[in-house]
Amino acid sequence: KVYLSSTIELFVNRLDSVESVLPYEYTAFDFCSEKTMKRPSENLGQVLFGERIEPSPYKFEFKKPAMCQKVCTRTYNNNPSDKAKLDFLKKGMLLNYQHHWIVDNMPVTWCYDVEDGQKFCNPGFPIGCYVTEAGQPKDACVVNSNFNEKDTFYIFNHVDITIHYHIVEHEQLGARLVAAKIEPKRYWITIYLISGAFEIPYTYSVSFVEDKNIRWASRWDYILESMPHTNIQWFSIMNSLVIVLFLSGMVAMIMLRTLHKDIARYNQMDSVEDAQEEFGWKLVHGDVFRPPRKGMLLSVFLGSGTQIFIMTFVTLFFACLGFLSPANRGALMTCAVVLWVLLGTPAGYVAARLYKSFGGEKWKTNVLLTAFLCPGVVFADFFVMNLILWGEGSSAAMPFGTLVAILALWFCISVPLTFIGAYFGFKKAIEHPVRTNQIPRQIPEQSFYTRPFPGIIMGGILPFGCIFIQLFFILNSIWSHQMYYMFGFLFLVFIILVITCSEATILLCYFHLCAEDYHWQWRSFLTSGFTAVYFLVYAIHYFFSKLQITGLASTILYFGYTMIMALIFFLFTGTIGFFACFWFVTKIYSVVKVD
Repeated sequence: KVYLSSTIELFVNRLDSVESVLPYEYTAFDFCSEKTMKRPSENLGQVLFGERIEPSPYKFEFKKPAMCQKVCTRTYNNNPSDKAKLDFLKKGMLLNYQHHWIVDNMPVTWCYDVEDGQKFCNPGFPIGCYVTEAGQPKDACVVNSNFNEKDTFYIFNHVDITIHYHIVEHEQLGARLVAAKIEPKRYWITIYLISGAFEIPYTYSVSFVEDKNIRWASRWDYILESMPHTNIQWFSIMNSLVIVLFLSGMVAMIMLRTLHKDIARYNQMDSVEDAQEEFGWKLVHGDVFRPPRKGMLLSVFLGSGTQIFIMTFVTLFFACLGFLSPANRGALMTCAVVLWVLLGTPAGYVAARLYKSFGGEKWKTNVLLTAFLCPGVVFADFFVMNLILWGEGSSAAMPFGTLVAILALWFCISVPLTFIGAYFGFKKAIEHPVRTNQIPRQIPEQSFYTRPFPGIIMGGILPFGCIFIQLFFILNSIWSHQMYYMFGFLFLVFIILVITCSEATILLCYFHLCAEDYHWQWRSFLTSGFTAVYFLVYAIHYFFSKLQITGLASTILYFGYTMIMALIFFLFTGTIGFFACFWFVTKIYSVVKVD
């Protein structure tokens, strides 16, 4: 709430670009800066995403319009320091780096007309633009026909700011800020090939508009509604959900009818002759719970996958309730990290319980691998990416103190909780409904479709089909710096992904058991986990077809972070498939009579 005498403060955030993965702090460029005020504190999620909010010298009084107010003047000479500053500024204009300003925790938006008479409001605006040697205007230079001189940089050193406010009823002289819009302009200065000293003055104008139509509670709507492809997303998601639900219903119906007949037929076999003529999945009842090869590694993967699954479910649930909205900066990542740290106990419990059921005895190795293997791989990848960001001077480089804090959370909270979970998990193995024979049964020669690899490849197609539309918008949010806010749809897609992974894995597991192949543990994990391979292929396609990223560092960062996401998604989907198949196998062998 602001009053007539209130000073409105404008904060600045990092600058980023769709042509580079490297964000930079506002002070990395030679703009006007505020050095007297203390910068606001940031939460863990903001630091991880590279946000660096700091005060700016742009300040104005509420309902006091101002014209061409001077903020500062930057002078450049022919010395190496000034040349380096200008080169960096030109690099920012070439790569179309965008300002991100904040007023009253609202992004200051640049609204302009697009196709079909629509208005698009961008929560950022460019620092300038460039006209090539061939006279081709790039990026923001397209919007103004005056920007037409060849091989010329145009810097937007003036901004017109419009503050929209809503008068609060029944409160004297009080108002709520409901929107802040900006129009960048170029006054007085053009940066040619540098020779000699010159100045760049930075100025602003501010005006105030009363808006009775926008309420304070819905002030983000005009930004979110103008995000590109919003309407397409609604129809695409609904279409995808209908298809996936239809296919899931078919799979469920086939499985229930087929299994019901199988179990009824097996339970009616009373004579020795009938028993000798057994065929299908009942034949492998003495081997179906035989411990898998590399049971240690599988149990560790399942422990980490359980941790990721619960973390994802709870985070999306909170996001659906509105606790993790875009207005609550960094809350989504902070929530996810805190949950991951606190969920060490179920990870240790699941890994230990399954490992004991697999007949494992090296419990210390199991719990250490659960606590350190998958998190260690992610941290090692993240640390290498952080070194690159440090080398490039990017604001996304995590400060040393934050790095130490994350290590402390991992070693001092997550690891002990994993040991506690493992302690209880090792107390008792899972009891299976049938006994395991001492001598393994020989597996008959398999057809092409019941061999492991074709089944694994086919098993990931349907789960990926239900997420790839949402995946497009999530990748847009991460790499094209667009806001993602449709957590309700994302939660629905999450539920359908779980159902689809489960049903696809169960269906293939049933076919393999009917073919008398009882090695279902790793196969069920890899069948649904193969969805992550499709995700990786899609991310590579997205990089080459949708992004304009240039530079070796940005390319390495993109694929480095993509590998982290693919590993997490692999553990997540693989765990869903394994436990669905585990439940299915336990269920069918517990209801059929075995002599």
